[in-house]
Amino acid sequence: MSDTYLLLNGVSKIFKDGQGGQVRAVDNVSLKIKKGEFVTLLGPSGCGKTTTLRMVAGFEVQNSGDILLEGRNINNVAAYDRNMPMVFQSYALFPHMTIFENIAYGLKVRKVPKDTIRNDVAQACQMVNLTGLEKRYPGELSGGQQQRVALARALVLKPQIMLFDEPLSNLDAKLRIQTRSEIMRVQQMLGITALYVTHDQSEALSMSDRIVVMNQGKVEQFGTPEEIYAAPATPFVADFIGNANFINVTVRKDGADTLEVEVQDTALMVPKSPDESYGEGEELILAMKPESMDICDEETGFTGTMELISYLGATTEFKIEFNGTFLTVIHTNTGAKDARKFQTGDRVNLRFEPDAFQVYRS
Repeated sequence: MSDTYLLLNGVSKIFKDGQGGQVRAVDNVSLKIKKGEFVTLLGPSGCGKTTTLRMVAGFEVQNSGDILLEGRNINNVAAYDRNMPMVFQSYALFPHMTIFENIAYGLKVRKVPKDTIRNDVAQACQMVNLTGLEKRYPGELSGGQQQRVALARALVLKPQIMLFDEPLSNLDAKLRIQTRSEIMRVQQMLGITALYVTHDQSEALSMSDRIVVMNQGKVEQFGTPEEIYAAPATPFVADFIGNANFINVTVRKDGADTLEVEVQDTALMVPKSPDESYGEGEELILAMKPESMDICDEETGFTGTMELISYLGATTEFKIEFNGTFLTVIHTNTGAKDARKFQTGDRVNLRFEPDAFQVYRS
């Protein structure tokens, strides 16, 4: 028996562009999501993640493909019959209603008995730490509290799946971290399947069981946060998730599981898949994360010129001109004595951790 709970099978969505043409916002997307799983759709603006979410919710109708819930095709099921409430970034609360009335709204529409409504709203408030605020109005609450009201309003419907469309975008950095912890706690406590849209990499990495990285309507990679971060399938994923540096290299020698490449007339050994083979002289792209590089005192054969230094508190970010491109190096600051001082224009030695490299064809 399949453990797939929500299935998207070859789903596409095409919009008219206003000039007689067409835009393929979502292009043949297929996903298998398990019951109780927290899956995040991650990507830049315009990549198709919100459109995909809206098709799952029933707010948009796909041009092709199928959406199945527990093996049942729901293509023609109206949004209000899917029991998949969505939490929006704008909260979408009724300003003239109390917090209790906002949370109870969906239950009243369903004509749930008053005693049941009171009980269910109380439970929802308790889950998201809103107890005691039921008689207030949205305008009397902070942004974080309003977002918790929106979450409670969805939870009280006892949904099969909860959908989140960038719900934390309007909150400040500290409140975002607190609220995402609330969402994770409730989702795990209730075992709800969650489909979450964001463009924030740290949000996706910290909250998700699996991440769907999207680009131009297509799925670039679908995997665990560890897989996405440590083994990005494409240069786009490497750049979007890890803010990777890219350098052009030339193959010197192809081995069984390592590759000898040339950088600045110096040999560098990097790991490679045994399934891949490369020819001598072939031009490749190496992707490396800023934290997999360091500036050192000893001669390494790899040198660059310091272009920009940004002190960020816990870390310092260096921008270095290297081999015709710019590399970002992140150094962790462990104390005042450890802080390394450089000046723009300094010639510096670079040390790489080749095991962290990813190899891509040009």
